[in-house]
Amino acid sequence: MPAAPAVSDREGLSLARASILERIGEAAVRVGRDPAAIEIVAVTKTVAADRIRAAMEAGFSTLAENRVQERIAKAEAVDGGRWHLVGPLQSNKARRAIELFEMIETVDSLDLAQRLSRIAGELRPASPLPVLLQVNVDDDPAKAGFDPADLERDLPVILDLPGIAVDGLMTVGRLIETAALARPTFVALRALSERLRSRHAGLGPALSMGMSEDYPIAVEEGATLVRLGRAIFGARPTLG
Repeated sequence: MPAAPAVSDREGLSLARASILERIGEAAVRVGRDPAAIEIVAVTKTVAADRIRAAMEAGFSTLAENRVQERIAKAEAVDGGRWHLVGPLQSNKARRAIELFEMIETVDSLDLAQRLSRIAGELRPASPLPVLLQVNVDDDPAKAGFDPADLERDLPVILDLPGIAVDGLMTVGRLIETAALARPTFVALRALSERLRSRHAGLGPALSMGMSEDYPIAVEEGATLVRLGRAIFGARPTLG
């Protein structure tokens, strides 16, 4: 019997996308949401440029990097796509980040918001930079982000800043043993968003939460963006 033809990288990525869309659809239906309201953010950390291009051909149009430097290294080799920054941003890299990314999901302090506001006003005065405010809803000392109380205090100032548009909130979940244990984190971010938006009309409804291990639960709890790496590209290579 002849061997089955090998599946190309593009075909494999297309299958991965179909599986993810199916799981998102099932989760959305369970809670009465429209699956089309959930955006897949393909996180390309450590992924080579040729695989990123294949992923774009497979239908992944919103992509993300964790570090500004990695996006710089791939910028010439990967054309197109809508890019998000989903890792920590140092203030001294803010200008380059605004040049390279269409959204910064990890604004975690008033100081950073003010710096982005100033630079975005210079670089793109007619088009505010979309950002998300990262919140440490679990009070996890290993995670970055606003403390919820600090965010409530600083939010009116941030919303008044020119040059940026606060589309919503983002969180990085805790390391957990089972996906179900992530649910309280997602519930907390959604509740915080609802409370803040009831008081501040300028805060957008976006919720970036959920990764490869737990994104269906995040969808059930209101995620509008899910950040997926391993579910798309497989396990990242380990450094020897």
